[in-house]
Amino acid sequence: MIPIRCHAVSGVALSEIDGQIKILLMKRVKGGFWCHVAGTVEAGETGWQTIIREFGEETGIAVTELYNGQYLEQFYEAATNTVMMVPVFVVYCPPNQVVTLNDEHTEYRWCTLAEAKGVVSFPGQQALYDHVWHYFVERTPSALMRVATGA
Repeated sequence: MIPIRCHAVSGVALSEIDGQIKILLMKRVKGGFWCHVAGTVEAGETGWQTIIREFGEETGIAVTELYNGQYLEQFYEAATNTVMMVPVFVVYCPPNQVVTLNDEHTEYRWCTLAEAKGVVSFPGQQALYDHVWHYFVERTPSALMRVATGA
């Protein structure tokens, strides 16, 4: 049997950078790969509270516009013989959003869709970015997908 675990969330940030919508990617210290924000849900937290905390910790971004991305990242983790399911959130940032990285990342980039898909290591990331671009950049998301954070 292969257990299914869901104990983390992830979030894709979008911002208009120099007049063009872009996706935030960061290069992880551990593994050296490019990724979006992600983190483990702590005791007593909801998924949306976790992604807001993780954005603050990893990027210094104060989340004010949060959406349910209507997407689950899923992958097999060989080290633990588990299938990981990771709910995705989308964060709209103000234009030219400033990023302040913590020690989990060495650098960051605001990328076009093509650039983002070109630097990430995993096919699941590419599929996620296509989904986000289609439903959150090319279209206006439904108000029903907005997460009421009280912000």
